[in-house]
Amino acid sequence: MKTTKILFWLFNGLFAFVMFGSGIPDIMSSPDAVKGMHGMLGYPLYFIPYIGVAKVLGALTIIIPSLPSRLKEWAYAGLTFDLISATYSLYCAPKTEGPWYFMFIFLALAAAAYIYHLKKEALVKA
Repeated sequence: MKTTKILFWLFNGLFAFVMFGSGIPDIMSSPDAVKGMHGMLGYPLYFIPYIGVAKVLGALTIIIPSLPSRLKEWAYAGLTFDLISATYSLYCAPKTEGPWYFMFIFLALAAAAYIYHLKKEALVKA
Protein backbone atom coordinates (compact mmCIF):
# COMPACT_ATOMS: atom_id res chain seq x y z
CA MET A 1 0.00 0.00 0.00
CA LYS A 2 2.74 2.44 0.96
CA THR A 3 4.83 1.43 -2.07
CA THR A 4 1.87 2.03 -4.38
CA LYS A 5 1.35 5.54 -3.00
CA ILE A 6 5.05 6.36 -3.27
CA LEU A 7 5.20 5.15 -6.87
CA PHE A 8 1.96 6.98 -7.64
CA TRP A 9 3.40 10.29 -6.47
CA LEU A 10 6.75 9.60 -8.14
CA PHE A 11 5.34 8.83 -11.59
CA ASN A 12 2.51 11.36 -11.44
CA GLY A 13 4.80 14.06 -10.09
CA LEU A 14 7.30 13.50 -12.89
CA PHE A 15 4.58 13.31 -15.53
CA ALA A 16 2.90 16.49 -14.27
CA PHE A 17 6.29 18.22 -14.10
CA VAL A 18 7.09 17.29 -17.71
CA MET A 19 3.70 18.35 -19.05
CA PHE A 20 3.53 21.53 -16.96
CA GLY A 21 7.10 22.38 -17.92
CA SER A 22 6.37 21.95 -21.61
CA GLY A 23 3.11 23.89 -21.36
CA ILE A 24 4.49 27.13 -19.90
CA PRO A 25 6.73 28.01 -22.89
CA ASP A 26 3.80 27.22 -25.18
CA ILE A 27 1.49 29.57 -23.29
CA MET A 28 4.08 32.34 -23.46
CA SER A 29 4.80 31.55 -27.15
CA SER A 30 8.52 31.50 -26.40
CA PRO A 31 10.83 31.61 -29.42
CA ASP A 32 11.83 27.95 -28.90
CA ALA A 33 8.20 26.82 -28.77
CA VAL A 34 7.37 28.83 -31.89
CA LYS A 35 10.45 27.49 -33.69
CA GLY A 36 9.61 23.91 -32.80
CA MET A 37 5.87 23.84 -33.28
CA HIS A 38 5.47 26.40 -36.05
CA GLY A 39 8.83 26.39 -37.80
CA MET A 40 9.62 22.67 -37.75
CA LEU A 41 6.23 21.02 -37.39
CA GLY A 42 4.11 23.56 -39.25
CA TYR A 43 1.38 24.14 -36.65
CA PRO A 44 -0.41 27.52 -36.79
CA LEU A 45 0.73 30.16 -34.30
CA TYR A 46 -2.66 30.31 -32.56
CA PHE A 47 -2.40 26.61 -31.68
CA ILE A 48 0.75 27.00 -29.55
CA PRO A 49 -0.78 28.82 -26.53
CA TYR A 50 -3.93 26.70 -26.79
CA ILE A 51 -2.03 23.43 -26.41
CA GLY A 52 0.05 24.98 -23.63
CA VAL A 53 -3.05 25.83 -21.61
CA ALA A 54 -4.37 22.30 -22.15
CA LYS A 55 -1.08 20.79 -20.91
CA VAL A 56 -0.98 22.98 -17.81
CA LEU A 57 -4.63 22.27 -16.92
CA GLY A 58 -4.10 18.54 -17.47
CA ALA A 59 -0.97 18.50 -15.32
CA LEU A 60 -2.73 20.35 -12.51
CA THR A 61 -5.72 18.04 -12.75
CA ILE A 62 -3.71 14.85 -12.31
CA ILE A 63 -1.73 16.25 -9.38
CA ILE A 64 -4.51 17.83 -7.29
CA PRO A 65 -5.77 15.06 -4.98
CA SER A 66 -9.29 16.37 -4.31
CA LEU A 67 -10.47 16.38 -7.92
CA PRO A 68 -12.86 13.64 -9.11
CA SER A 69 -11.38 10.50 -10.64
CA ARG A 70 -13.47 10.92 -13.81
CA LEU A 71 -11.87 14.31 -14.44
CA LYS A 72 -8.42 12.80 -13.91
CA GLU A 73 -9.23 10.07 -16.45
CA TRP A 74 -9.97 12.75 -19.03
CA ALA A 75 -6.75 14.57 -18.17
CA TYR A 76 -4.68 11.39 -18.61
CA ALA A 77 -6.41 10.75 -21.93
CA GLY A 78 -5.82 14.29 -23.18
CA LEU A 79 -2.17 14.37 -22.14
CA THR A 80 -1.56 10.96 -23.69
CA PHE A 81 -3.25 12.08 -26.89
CA ASP A 82 -0.95 15.12 -26.90
CA LEU A 83 2.12 12.89 -26.54
CA ILE A 84 0.98 10.47 -29.25
CA SER A 85 0.26 13.39 -31.58
CA ALA A 86 3.65 14.95 -30.83
CA THR A 87 5.38 11.63 -31.53
CA TYR A 88 3.60 11.26 -34.85
CA SER A 89 4.29 14.89 -35.78
CA LEU A 90 7.99 14.47 -35.06
CA TYR A 91 8.04 11.25 -37.06
CA CYS A 92 6.36 12.82 -40.10
CA ALA A 93 7.95 16.27 -40.12
CA PRO A 94 10.87 16.64 -42.51
CA LYS A 95 12.53 19.50 -40.58
CA THR A 96 13.00 17.95 -37.12
CA GLU A 97 16.47 18.18 -35.63
CA GLY A 98 16.49 15.13 -33.36
CA PRO A 99 15.13 11.61 -33.21
CA TRP A 100 11.39 11.16 -32.80
CA TYR A 101 11.60 7.94 -30.80
CA PHE A 102 12.76 9.66 -27.61
CA MET A 103 9.06 10.48 -27.14
CA PHE A 104 8.51 6.86 -26.06
CA ILE A 105 10.15 7.78 -22.74
CA PHE A 106 7.36 10.28 -22.07
CA LEU A 107 4.69 7.86 -23.28
CA ALA A 108 6.07 5.23 -20.87
CA LEU A 109 5.98 7.80 -18.08
CA ALA A 110 2.35 8.57 -18.94
CA ALA A 111 1.51 4.86 -18.87
CA ALA A 112 3.20 4.38 -15.50
CA ALA A 113 1.41 7.42 -14.05
CA TYR A 114 -1.95 6.15 -15.24
CA ILE A 115 -1.33 2.58 -14.04
CA TYR A 116 -0.47 3.83 -10.57
CA HIS A 117 -3.47 6.14 -10.62
CA LEU A 118 -5.63 3.06 -11.16
CA LYS A 119 -3.81 1.12 -8.43
CA LYS A 120 -4.24 3.99 -5.98
CA GLU A 121 -7.95 4.26 -6.83
CA ALA A 122 -8.33 0.51 -6.20
CA LEU A 123 -6.72 0.95 -2.76
CA VAL A 124 -9.10 3.78 -1.90
CA LYS A 125 -12.15 1.70 -2.88
CA ALA A 126 -10.96 -1.38 -0.95
